[in-house]
Amino acid sequence: MSQNAQPEKQAFLVVDDHALVLDGTLGVLKQAYPEALILTAQTAQEALKQMEHTHPDLVLVDLVMPGASGETAQANSGLQLLKALMEQYPRLNLVVQSAHVRTLVWLKPTIDNHMGGFTVVDKSQPVKDLLTMVDWALRERTYTPKEIRNGLQLKPAWMQVLQLAFQESLQDTAIAKRLNVSERTVQYYWTKIRDVLEVYPDEDKNLRIQTEVRAREAGLLD
Repeated sequence: MSQNAQPEKQAFLVVDDHALVLDGTLGVLKQAYPEALILTAQTAQEALKQMEHTHPDLVLVDLVMPGASGETAQANSGLQLLKALMEQYPRLNLVVQSAHVRTLVWLKPTIDNHMGGFTVVDKSQPVKDLLTMVDWALRERTYTPKEIRNGLQLKPAWMQVLQLAFQESLQDTAIAKRLNVSERTVQYYWTKIRDVLEVYPDEDKNLRIQTEVRAREAGLLD
């Protein structure tokens, strides 16, 4: 790489069939990320075509949309698009912006397995919440609302991470070696664990300490 090479611009894909909402979202993103390339799609079919030709850093998607041009907007089209995106692009960063977040419960296993950032914001929430969810997704964090959680459900690998970290005091590099996975995979486990435990970034608090405290309160650690 030459010394004069410039970093690639971030690219976002916004998928929403409501013109007013789409324009509003574009305005917010352009103000917060003035250098980013922002693409749009208004149907699930159009979104998948966009994905074939571009490699966005993040996709922001509504759940109620038409499957193709001329079709009626429905939640099933958005859910099928979201599932296809997670299956075809397992490390894609996603933000779901919708007034129908409860329907995401049907995709919970797929969401749990997704390796990229995955956050959810209701359309009724303030702009600052949308920007927070975009930032967290770009940092490969997970945030799902209570409506789609079914109690404390930690996969065996996630439980192992908790035990190795807080009962054997291992750092992520050592945990990765013990589990025979990459350190990035361990970091992915952490973001899933924290979402289940409802532990999210706070400038004044240590995430690791918060996670241990919450895990002990939930009876997941001795």
